[in-house]
Amino acid sequence: MKNTFGNSLSVTLFGESHGQAIGCVIDGISPGIEIDKAFLISQMEKRKGVNALSTARREADEVKILSGVFEGKTTGTPICLMIENADTKSKDYSKTKNLARPSHADYTAECKYGGYQDYRGGGHFSGRLTAPLVAAGAIALKALESKGIKIATHIACCGGITDREFENYEADFKLLSEIDIPVLCERKREEIAQAIEACRRVGDSIGGILSTAVTGVPAGVGEPWFDTVEGMLSHALFSVPAVKGVEFGAGFDFSKMTGSQANDSFYIDGENVKTKTNNNAGINGGITNGMPILFRCAVKPTPSIYKKQETVNFKEKTNESLVIEGRHDPAIIHRAAVVIDSMTALTLCDLLLSRFGTDYFKP
Repeated sequence: MKNTFGNSLSVTLFGESHGQAIGCVIDGISPGIEIDKAFLISQMEKRKGVNALSTARREADEVKILSGVFEGKTTGTPICLMIENADTKSKDYSKTKNLARPSHADYTAECKYGGYQDYRGGGHFSGRLTAPLVAAGAIALKALESKGIKIATHIACCGGITDREFENYEADFKLLSEIDIPVLCERKREEIAQAIEACRRVGDSIGGILSTAVTGVPAGVGEPWFDTVEGMLSHALFSVPAVKGVEFGAGFDFSKMTGSQANDSFYIDGENVKTKTNNNAGINGGITNGMPILFRCAVKPTPSIYKKQETVNFKEKTNESLVIEGRHDPAIIHRAAVVIDSMTALTLCDLLLSRFGTDYFKP
């Protein structure tokens, strides 16, 4: 089981949903990066979500830094981050451990690990393990910010309700940093919250689309063919359990365009080369061109719902039905936004360190 992502900067994930602790090890980070504890805490709070619209599981999510940080700054050696689990109710899973919960990894985990996997709360496959990724992402986001690179994600669509697109990056990024439900239009924010609540009341769940913008990445980052910016980001984004689709710029709408409509014309702005449109999401040939990187992620509805579902007992080889118990989210899209930001930040740090060297973020 491979749990490490990245080249120049790597992240290794460990732990299970109901185990003693979860965490990650970051290796290859530049020395001298200041650890902003207040920012780290605020990022962890975003992942917890809004009480009425999120799981009833309440974890403190206190991040313990076990290594790689001295006197508040990174040393350049591996950083180990650990988060203890406390609010677990493992008994909710014991009676259904041999039933394949629809759209979960129960059956595939059984096929791969032969019954030795920790099934409680989804074990190592649980969205709970995005917590250490957000902690690692908080360090990466601050490193990128020191180079003028910023990342933000909002809910583009949920329950048939569509938010406005990014307009003023600086103002929109600031707004998203201050609100619980990452929706740019206040009225749409309320409507999306109501749609999630409506699903919660009937024991169902809902998905949506997240839209991400990255500004400040210099031109010339990325590799052709196998380590393209799109490829590396997609690799990271698809590791987020609920993400089932990723598109960059115009994405699938390219199929409806002609070349004259799709192409981004270049022009000179002072000393900078820019494009008049950004259908290609700031990336040409797998390499950044200096324009904002834009992409969207399709987030599936939370698979744990309280309605009766058909399934199988993979031990007894019988058809069964089940009603999932426990504490589950009617939607995770509002909690997933900060995870997308974090995975994007870690990927860009890896790409930048590969391009400019291991001391790139060193003050």
